[in-house]
Amino acid sequence: MFIPRVAAATASRLERGFPVVWLTGPRQSGKTTLAQHLRPDLPYVSLEQPDEREFAASDPRGFLARFPDGAILDEIQAAPELPSWIQGIVDASGQMGQFVLTGSQQPAIAQSIGQSLAGRVGRVELLPLSGAELIAADAMPDSLDDVMLMGGYPTLFDRDVAPADWFGNYVATYVERDVRQLAAIRDLDTFSRFLRMCAARSGQIMNMSALGSDVGVSSVTVKEWLSILRATYIIDFVEPYYANLTTRLTKQPKLVFVDVGLMAYLLGIRDASQIAGHPLRGALFETWGVTEVLKAWRNAGIDTRLTYLRDKQGAEIDVVFEDAGKFAAVEFKSGATVASDWGKPLSMWQQRMSNVTWAQPSVVYGGDESFEPWWSCDARVEGLRATALR
Repeated sequence: MFIPRVAAATASRLERGFPVVWLTGPRQSGKTTLAQHLRPDLPYVSLEQPDEREFAASDPRGFLARFPDGAILDEIQAAPELPSWIQGIVDASGQMGQFVLTGSQQPAIAQSIGQSLAGRVGRVELLPLSGAELIAADAMPDSLDDVMLMGGYPTLFDRDVAPADWFGNYVATYVERDVRQLAAIRDLDTFSRFLRMCAARSGQIMNMSALGSDVGVSSVTVKEWLSILRATYIIDFVEPYYANLTTRLTKQPKLVFVDVGLMAYLLGIRDASQIAGHPLRGALFETWGVTEVLKAWRNAGIDTRLTYLRDKQGAEIDVVFEDAGKFAAVEFKSGATVASDWGKPLSMWQQRMSNVTWAQPSVVYGGDESFEPWWSCDARVEGLRATALR
């Protein structure tokens, strides 16, 4: 089942103005499928094939000479020397959209592309499927708990495979391949435990010392391993928003998993029925909601960072950002029934930040209706299936 990707429009726009388009993102997020859908006219080469990888490494000029009109080069991180040779080709031809590169944004290839193809490459971060994409394809799971169990990796909507089976293999492959490539980690069991501990902290303020203590590693190691998880699109950080505000604010980032289904798997959840009474159900829903905002931005080619507001008394708004000169705020609540206290943090922050122009704040909750709330706050309440954060 092919599900059209919103990011296709962004990639099409970029290929008209750049000779190279780079599709990056986590493994299995649909980069190869999007590249072939975007440019069916170009020859396709996977650099994970040993013969192609060896050819590219030993004779990059001869390797690229086979593609005078360009090509889709999949898993470009396997041949980090190619971008410097591609530079000469695209500079000589002046042709836009000549090459489409796909691959994860690992440090080595990111540096190679950044140095060799600066000003020549348009980058698209393709994350797992968004709620808006699933709704448009009539593939959105029927229940909120199934939404959080499955996440957004395209394979789960294209094959008859149980989420637990697929995520189990995904994690094993990720740890064995990507982690070993990025760092000389000897104790993979400890790293796997660290990965599960991070899943239990999604949506929480980052405390490296506490995380290291729980896992049994130093804060320096925690920082290194978090960098690996971020480089491979397993996690991201929601940064604190505190520009021009007082020191009463929390200034540590929050950790968030990029895919809620992977988070659920790492928490030991194997069936949607386990989610309803799970102590981290609220964190699962917040993770889903926050990353839906991130997906909407990345699909549109917007590189804005996620930010949140929280004071030291705990009054928090999950996502805040500036949009067209206005200050926007979104809260996520997993309950299916609206509670009157949901608007209190929004009201408090609107009063505290009266010097900014507010867009209408939103509360996205686990129901299926949208309406104006009754509390004293200029906000709207939107149900999960009604919006999917388009």
